[in-house]
Amino acid sequence: MDYGDILKVETTGASEETAVAYYDKNLHQGVTASEIMAKEDLDSMKKYKTIIKNVAERWDVNPALIAGIISRESEAGFSIKNTDPPGWGDKGNAFGLMQIDKRHHDIPKRQGWDSEGHLDYATQILVCFIGRIQRKFPSWTAEQQLKGALAAYNKGDVVVHSYNNVDENTTGKDYSNDVIARAQWYWDNLFKPSSFWPW
Repeated sequence: MDYGDILKVETTGASEETAVAYYDKNLHQGVTASEIMAKEDLDSMKKYKTIIKNVAERWDVNPALIAGIISRESEAGFSIKNTDPPGWGDKGNAFGLMQIDKRHHDIPKRQGWDSEGHLDYATQILVCFIGRIQRKFPSWTAEQQLKGALAAYNKGDVVVHSYNNVDENTTGKDYSNDVIARAQWYWDNLFKPSSFWPW
C-alpha cells in the first residue's frame, strides 16, 4: 500500500501556539520548533523503538511517523506517565502514547498505555484514516493524503476540506505539519538505516 514518503511531505512545522504550550516562550515556531520538541523526547522515545518498528512493519508505515505522533501526543509518555491512573491525557479523555480518544474509539482492555498492543491499535486507526482520505481526495498525491490523514487522526476526516488548509481545524492549527516535521527528524536521528558498518 502506498502511504507516501514522509520525507517528501511538505511541512511548516509547529505553530507558535504549540511551541509555547509544550515548552517555553523562547521557542520559535516552525520546523525548528518541531525538531527541538522531537529531540527533547528522544531519550524516552528510544525505549519504544523496538515496539514502534514491530508495529510499523505490521502496518507497512514508516516507524518515524508513529514516533512523530507519539512525540506530539504524549511527549513520548512523559506527560502521561504520572497521571492517575497512568496513561490518560486530555482531561481523562485520551489514552496511551498515541492518545486514543475514548469519545470516538473503544479503548482495548488489557493493553497498557505504553504497550505494543496500544501502538498497534492506534496505528490501525491511522491507517483507517489514510484509507478514508484516499477515497475522499483521490486526486491528491500519496504525500498529501498522508498529511490529510494525520489531520483526520487528530480531529476526524469530516473536518478535512482542502489540502492548502489541511490543519485549519486541528489542535493548534498545525497538527499534521508538526507531526510530519517531528517524524522527519526521527527518521534522520532514530530510524534511518546506518550507511556504514557499526564496527
